[in-house]
This record gives sequence, structure tokens and C-alpha cells, in this order.
Amino acid sequence: MQKTVVIDIVGLSTGLIGEHTPFLKQYIQNRVVNTISPMLPAVTTSVQSTYVTGKWPSEHGIVGNGWYDHADCEIKFWKQSNKLVQGEKIWDKAKQVDPNFTCSKMFWWYNMYSTADYSVTPRPNYLADGRKMPDCYSHPASLRDELQQELGTFPLFQFWGPGANIKSTQWIADASVITDKKYNPTLTLIYLPHLDYCLQKFGPDFNFISKELKEVDGVVEQLVSHYTKTGAHIILLSEYGIASVDRPIYINRVLRENRWLQIREERGLELLDAGASPAFAVADHQVAHVYINDQEIVSKVKSVIAKIPGVERVLDKNEQREFHINHERSGDLVVISDKRSWFCYYFWMDDAKAPDYARAVDIHKKPGYDPVELFMTSKLRAGYKLLRKKAALRYVMDVIPLDATLIKGSHGSIHSDSAFHPVVITDRELPTKELNSTDVYDIIWNELIRK
Repeated sequence: MQKTVVIDIVGLSTGLIGEHTPFLKQYIQNRVVNTISPMLPAVTTSVQSTYVTGKWPSEHGIVGNGWYDHADCEIKFWKQSNKLVQGEKIWDKAKQVDPNFTCSKMFWWYNMYSTADYSVTPRPNYLADGRKMPDCYSHPASLRDELQQELGTFPLFQFWGPGANIKSTQWIADASVITDKKYNPTLTLIYLPHLDYCLQKFGPDFNFISKELKEVDGVVEQLVSHYTKTGAHIILLSEYGIASVDRPIYINRVLRENRWLQIREERGLELLDAGASPAFAVADHQVAHVYINDQEIVSKVKSVIAKIPGVERVLDKNEQREFHINHERSGDLVVISDKRSWFCYYFWMDDAKAPDYARAVDIHKKPGYDPVELFMTSKLRAGYKLLRKKAALRYVMDVIPLDATLIKGSHGSIHSDSAFHPVVITDRELPTKELNSTDVYDIIWNELIRK
């Protein structure tokens, strides 16, 4: 099989390639650029799972970045086990064809315990005193130590949160090159998250994102230069584009107003009690899964949600089939926002009663995706918290604002304008210009077998 690299440039769309991305602008002159129709949901974990299985979420089961676990009665986000992705992966098929085939997964999601030969993914250490320490996980385990010895500790706090910047993307790129030189995998999958940060904060506004575009352009140039020298077939792509938004939808507050959301109060703060709630929503960018524990109220809940400003479509289980998202993990209702809106997880009515995790970067405790984690209330407050950390005093890094209107860019819906559709860039013509996300699997496969 032919050596191939797939570089996932998160958030890239045709409208972003231009004067601020000089390398990409030049690179595509002699390449073929195709857009991909957004799938539902157009979010990281779902799209990546479709790319590596060739299946829709209704088949591979990744219906979002998080969903409700009916057995545990818990909302779970950003799990890492590859066993959650149902179906054969492209590297497993390749190994059946070529026993010498190997695969490297560099920060693509559902990275842990997969059958890929080499992999690296974020994995902080959670210490007994409550601290979260930057680190990563790898297979083989020794690769983690080798990479961090050469590149320094993986910059977790630059990978997500108010400190997110190019350092994490550069670390991933450098780690990918080191791994390639050491193991020479047949297929390498690389995830470059950098544009996710600025595009969600500011939307596709060049007045605010030109610096970040130039930064990621430089990293892509570095990777293309390396893999060109190795003779690899190169595919550049994205999972989604990010469009402008200006209206958060507080879907859980509407459910609460209708007495379908159950709240527990602890230490004067409120927590969502999913297992006890007749209905609640798991917000994930421009898609929300609504789980209904009382099936007698499904039609009533659907009617109420459909009237919320910013809601474009409400799909029951039968209607979900049309969009390939019907699965045991999907909500009883799947809600899609309009182009200018996105779903915010907030369920409290009074900020004074917001749970302690609301003001922190805490992707696993929050019962929904929270892009506001990219913002900081005060650098002075953060500095004070860091001083307490260095002094070995107890602290909570509660520096995240509770203002969802700060967010100016989002994704997830299938109804975005074509200028914000994801792209795939190859060096040869594809059979069709109208691509679905499931077609990417075949594009990668055909590069692997192309002489």
C-alpha cells in the first residue's frame, strides 16, 4: 500500500484560503479542492468517526461529542475509547489487504485502545489534591516519554481553554513528524485544532483571525514539506466550516420553565439531575439531543421546542432516519438550530446559583459543550489562582465568564452556506464534485491503493 497522510485542518473552508494563508493559496493552484456536504451532526467526533469507517452516525454510533448514558443516567462528553466507535475502521481493512500496513493516529479522537499501531492523544493527570496536570497518552506507551523528552510536556492548556494557541497545534505537528521518522507508518492521521479557537470566538472575521490563519498555514506547510519528501500521498481536509452566529439558545431553561427539568441544589448551587428529569437537552454546538424519560410527553416537548426562536428543525426518532442519526444513543428528539444560532447548555436561571464547574474549564462535568471556555473573565484573577497553585494552596480556576453571547462562530448544522462547508484537497480529480462525509473513507482508501 502507498504511504498516505491525512491532515485535518479544523474549521477550514474555501472562504478562509487567501491572502492570510499564502502556502495554502499557492498549494491549491495545482490541486483539486472539493467541498463536503455537512453531515448531522457536523462536529468533531462524529465526522472523524464517519471518515474512518465510511458509515453514518446511525451505524457507528457517535451521535455527537457527548450523549446521555441511559444505564449510568449520566451525560458524558469527550470519552476516548475507540471501542465506542462501532464498525470496522479503515486501518483494520488495510491490514487485511496488506499485513505490512501500519497506521498512526495523531490526536484524532477516539484514540485510546484502538487497533492503530501508533497513537497520541491528550490525557491530563488528575491528582488526588484536585490538580490537573498537562500530559498525553500514547501507544506504545514509550512514545509518550520520547515525544515529551524531545518536545517538552504536551501543552494541554494551550490545546483548549482561554490559553489555547498555536503551541498545541505545533506540538502535534512536530510529534507527527517524529513519529513518522521513527516508525514510517503507511497511513498517518493528523489533527490540527488551531482554527477552532479563533473561529468560535470571533467567527470568520479576518479582522480578528488573520494571525491564526497565518500560523496554521505555516504548520501545514511544514507538514506538507516533510511528507512530500517521504513520497506520501497527501490529503488535506476539514470536518466542518465555522459560520457566524449571534444568538445562543438556552434550551434547558425552556425545558425547566415547563417543569421538565429536575434540579438538585447542593451548597446553594444547582445541578442538573438528568436521571430524574422528564426531559432534558444535551447541547452540542448547533445540535441538541433531547432525552425524554416520560414517553407520554414526547409530542408536547417537541411542540414546545419547535417554537423556540432559533430552532430550525426538531426530529423525532423516525425523522432522524432521513439524516442518518437515528441510533440508541441519539436523543428522543434531535434539534437543529438555524444558521445564526447555537445551543447553550446553561440550565440555571440565576448566575449566583450556577454550579462551580460552570466558571471553570471542565469538559467532562458539564452536561453540554461550552465554547465560552475559550474566554477568561480576568487575567488578574487567573494570575492570583496560579499563585495559589504555585504556593501549594487549594484553588479553583474559576475564570470562565457566564456570557454565551461572547461566541461569534459555530457549526454542527447541515444547513450552513456552501462557503462554510468542509473541504478535501487532493492532487487528482474525484469521481464527483458533490461529496458526502461518507465519501471521504473511499478517498483515503483510494490513495492507499493508488500506484
